Amino acid sequence: MDHQRRALWSVVLFGVVSLLADVTYESARSIIGPYMAVLGASAVAISVVSGAGELVGYGLRLVSGRLADRKQRYWLLVWIGYTVNLLAVPLLALVGRWEIAAVCVIAERLGKAIRAPARDALLAQATQHIGHGKGFGIHEALDQIGAVSGPLLVAAAMAVGLGYRGALGLLIVPALAALGALRLVERRFPPAEQAPLQSMEMNATPVALPTTFYRFLIAACLAAAGMVDFPLLAYHIHTAGFGQALVPLLYALAMAVDALAALVLGRLFDRLGLRTLAAASVVSSIASVLVVASGSPTSGIVLPVALALGVVAWGVGMGAHESILRASVAVIVPARLRGSAFGLLSAWYGGAWFLGSSLLGMLYRWHPMAMAIAGAALQGAAAAIWFISGRTHTN
Repeated sequence: MDHQRRALWSVVLFGVVSLLADVTYESARSIIGPYMAVLGASAVAISVVSGAGELVGYGLRLVSGRLADRKQRYWLLVWIGYTVNLLAVPLLALVGRWEIAAVCVIAERLGKAIRAPARDALLAQATQHIGHGKGFGIHEALDQIGAVSGPLLVAAAMAVGLGYRGALGLLIVPALAALGALRLVERRFPPAEQAPLQSMEMNATPVALPTTFYRFLIAACLAAAGMVDFPLLAYHIHTAGFGQALVPLLYALAMAVDALAALVLGRLFDRLGLRTLAAASVVSSIASVLVVASGSPTSGIVLPVALALGVVAWGVGMGAHESILRASVAVIVPARLRGSAFGLLSAWYGGAWFLGSSLLGMLYRWHPMAMAIAGAALQGAAAAIWFISGRTHTN
């Protein structure tokens, strides 16, 4: 019982760290475009910097994940990553040139790339006594609270006249609070969970990732490629005649469903395993179909119930991707290889999302329903692989 209590507190505190971290950098991401424009950056420069940041943020996880496993210095990488990730944000308030702001933006993504695989490996260890699905579900739910409240905090700061610099400078408060919470996590982290990570020999011969992981990775890439970006769904919602004011409300609904789904799916995952991912993928596969079917610029037909159901289905998919997708790695991969596995998953998932978004965007220009059907097919293929793998893994 003591192990379970300490493990649960570790997961909750890690979730609080993520909540405060999301308040910090998601707030900045909501205004960084116009802020860089004020500093003199062109639209092309803003786009290139954003793309470079995402490339660094996902691509370098391959390296940081391998490094975490090879050196077994998980906490060191977590501390370096969070420090760079968080302090780069309030530093934006001090810059006077957009080029320096670009360095801060990329540094923020670099910090996230450094700490994410190591943090997920530690989370996987902490959740072994309470259930990987439950643990990652709690973490994602708290993370989403930060992701939603962060931009609202910046909006409030801007509304009272602080401006871009004032709003960004204010983010030093959640940044330092996140680092303080991280220290609490490290102090309370269960020794029984820490030991398997730190007792490995530094120079031990690496063991190959299991074949099951690569099947899981293929399915994850298919699911990522099939998830339609919300901005594209929002574009369709707007052009279908639903009105601009409805879009942010629907996005808030999706984020709320994301958080709730992470909790529910996490509990189900601990009982049903990969088959939970399969079921969630089936649900999310109908999201874009429902949104597209809810209305179009030419038909004049508006179906608000279908639209709401589509947004809910999209939120379920995102909740699954952000929680039990990571919990699956904890179940499939041995502890000493999880840093590498999480890094590999992040890099390939990010690449597949980018390629899928490009393909689905081109299909949308041809016909919106073609985009929706293609996305559903990709997610259906992922569901089939996860269902078969889940049965095999259970047996």
